[in-house]
Amino acid sequence: MTDPVVEALVESEAVLYGDFTLSSGKESSYYVDKYAFQTDPDALEAVAAAVADVLYDLDAKKIAGVALGAVPLAAAASIESGLPYVIARKEEKEYGTGNAIEGELEEGEEVVVVEDIITTGGSAVEAVEKLRAAGAVVNDIVVVVDRQEGGRENLENAGVEVHALTTAEELLDAEDEVETGTTEEA
Repeated sequence: MTDPVVEALVESEAVLYGDFTLSSGKESSYYVDKYAFQTDPDALEAVAAAVADVLYDLDAKKIAGVALGAVPLAAAASIESGLPYVIARKEEKEYGTGNAIEGELEEGEEVVVVEDIITTGGSAVEAVEKLRAAGAVVNDIVVVVDRQEGGRENLENAGVEVHALTTAEELLDAEDEVETGTTEEA
């Protein structure tokens, strides 16, 4: 296993097996626990570095984290890349400022969305729509894990290019290698 993101997720024990209901409502025999890798400083650092590399390649100027799950990831990627970030809330707060977007965002500003995991991409599409309604230009999203269950297609239909650090297939293959003690390296 040589991919630092896959290695970080495996080492942080982010992949769980059992019967799970995902936020999309789908049932699954495995779950990628974002909190397992986002609360492990070594794993979060590895993932944030990989996100920052993609942000550099995209020549990003600002990032947006999807509340609540991707906020730690966006904060870590912000520190790693030196780029400011905003938070896209699912709903406007009913108290305080009542903002749907937290942080400074200028009309016409290009923003790259950062998301932890996409299944159907529903939460990410909603965040993109909120950011666009607030005046942002959103053409790209960086996701840690693409579960390969329609999320990429839904985001692309919304006019967003998906940059996945890894896929469910790659992650599950790596998990299998660890469990069986086999590797592809000679």
